[in-house]
Amino acid sequence: MTTNVAQGLCPARLERIGPAVEQHVGPDGLAGVQTLLWRRGAIAHQHVAGFLERETDNPLAADSIFRIFSMTKPITCVAMMMLIEQGRAQLFDPVARYIPAFADTKVLMEHNGRDTLVKPMRPVNIRDLLTHTSGMSYHFLPYGEVEARYRNAAVSTNAPLAEFVDHLASMPLAFQPGTAWRYSFSHDVVARLVEVIAGQPFGEFLQDNILGPLGMVDTGFHVPADKLNRFGAQYGSHTLLEPDMTMEKWFGEAMKGRNERIDGPTDALEARNHGVYRGGHGLVSTAADYLRFCRMMLGNGELEGTRLLGRKTLEAMTTNHLPIALLPYEIGGIAAPGYGYGLGFRVLMDLGSCMSLGSVGEYGWSGAASTYFWIDPAEDMIGIQLAAFQPSGYHMVQHSFRMTAYQAIVD
Repeated sequence: MTTNVAQGLCPARLERIGPAVEQHVGPDGLAGVQTLLWRRGAIAHQHVAGFLERETDNPLAADSIFRIFSMTKPITCVAMMMLIEQGRAQLFDPVARYIPAFADTKVLMEHNGRDTLVKPMRPVNIRDLLTHTSGMSYHFLPYGEVEARYRNAAVSTNAPLAEFVDHLASMPLAFQPGTAWRYSFSHDVVARLVEVIAGQPFGEFLQDNILGPLGMVDTGFHVPADKLNRFGAQYGSHTLLEPDMTMEKWFGEAMKGRNERIDGPTDALEARNHGVYRGGHGLVSTAADYLRFCRMMLGNGELEGTRLLGRKTLEAMTTNHLPIALLPYEIGGIAAPGYGYGLGFRVLMDLGSCMSLGSVGEYGWSGAASTYFWIDPAEDMIGIQLAAFQPSGYHMVQHSFRMTAYQAIVD
């Protein structure tokens, strides 16, 4: 553990972070957890507790590699916005312009008590994908017929990205584009758009244009053989990516006490160069690497002389794009009061409603295996928390970390 008093943080108050997050570590909780707090130009606090693998007592370390799941999404959205900045696409472009399979996508509507497929009132566009207002969904969500069709068709597979997205385009939308917010496979479609527009595989585009330039040396879609000793197991009830998974099953089994090894450092998909690229999940990373991505965002698109995006693009990405009628957004019935959603990030709009400490304008996201991050421009602060337990949110470690991080601010 390290502390630094130069960032306007009280050392005694920083000491509260460790015990607060460690209360979630144990045989019935997380195998391990890592937290990193950055403020005013430097890491102010870093804490590591628990194990990479329970079975071997292999301890977690500061350079441990984690599956970051949906913390992949912000990186994917940055990739898309880089192409938009280059004039190679626009937010209002129909997705079908680049992925023809979407030209025939229909909307599932109820009419006279029967499900009917109808033509969209307008085409799904790129902004719809970035903001999760496309009409797509996730197979595990509890809303109804579209999600059931996803499960019956096993849309959540490890097929190549182009095949996966074309399959998704053959499934109906749950609502007319732009009329609702629903967490979805939309950012996987964004990844395919990046491939098509850039003319190279998504993983290669990320490496050439984001990961490499930012010096994110431990981030990618798989863990090289010489780094597997730093990669851990994940635990919990189930993996959310199972094609027949539902939130009821995911959380229900956890509530019954199920906390089993899901996969390990050598038998996981990420343990080999698999070529399964997704925009909504799939990357592995470290706290140090993800900090570099966050610092680029906090730096208005630039890190240490390397610029990925312009300031106005960052403003657009981290501004709420949802109309009041769609707020608060919710995932599976769990609302996010006080928050809106931008182009790949949640955005704090109302501090009094969010039931946490923070600042208006704070933004970030989380991942299925209890990973979480936030970026707070008002406080020049970044928080990153990494763990390996599903379902995310069952152990409320992110709230413990966030509250103890903010309460340490004294200047």
